[in-house]
Amino acid sequence: MLAVAAAGCGGSDKSSSSTTGSTASCDKADLNLVKAGQLTVGTDNPAFPPWFGGKEKSPWKVSDPRSGQGFEGAVAYAVAQKLGFAKNEVSWLVVPFNTSFAPGPKKFDFDINQISFKPVRAKTVDFSNSYYDVNQSIVVVKGTKIASAKSIADLKPYKLAAQIGTTSFDFIKNTIDPSQQPAVFDTNDAAVQALKNKQVDGLVVDLPTAFFVTAVQVPNGTILGQFENKSGEHFGMVFERGNSLVKCVNGALADLKSDGTLKQIQDKWLSKVVGAPVLK
Repeated sequence: MLAVAAAGCGGSDKSSSSTTGSTASCDKADLNLVKAGQLTVGTDNPAFPPWFGGKEKSPWKVSDPRSGQGFEGAVAYAVAQKLGFAKNEVSWLVVPFNTSFAPGPKKFDFDINQISFKPVRAKTVDFSNSYYDVNQSIVVVKGTKIASAKSIADLKPYKLAAQIGTTSFDFIKNTIDPSQQPAVFDTNDAAVQALKNKQVDGLVVDLPTAFFVTAVQVPNGTILGQFENKSGEHFGMVFERGNSLVKCVNGALADLKSDGTLKQIQDKWLSKVVGAPVLK
């Protein structure tokens, strides 16, 4: 299984959620759920490694979150267990990335889909504390002009791409600040295809995803480098605004960190591939 040694979340307790429901009970019977007795978890489809694993099974493409494999799949089931749910009491729901943090009621209890905490997103949904601290990276095709770039400044002349609504796209605009308008795509699949077709020069994604892109999706693809995480970017689970379940999930995450389970999950799924060079 593909994985990566990226910035670890084991020692991080960054708080991203609201304090709503701070006195609510975390007993299973008292949890604020969309369906009583069942934990409903959302994520996007396809479900890509190393975040999810298992053989493709309808309705899921590429991988199957219900397998419990992959980093986010394993984290979701570990949190569920801490909350008192057996594996067969966890139900998965297809939720497009941008829909997960859009305003309004949610059909999931929480969504886990490499969603970085951003203050603007936290105005419409609540976030759990960090379960993974993430670096951005750039994927290019070997032998192209951009493949010789050695710094962020060297990337400025090129056409770069990312999925809409992601912190990867924000990173292109705000940090790389290329001379060409970056390309934006509704899905990461579409952005990957553009790189394969050489419609764009480089694709900015989080580092673990970059390893999957280069190993499986883009022939002759290579990780040009990763970028320092100066902003404290981290992934959090997403909840409907005001859901008291946030506090209970944060408690579960704290337990998983303190007993070493979260680190074990990260080591299993995100540490088998050496890190990429840092571009400054």
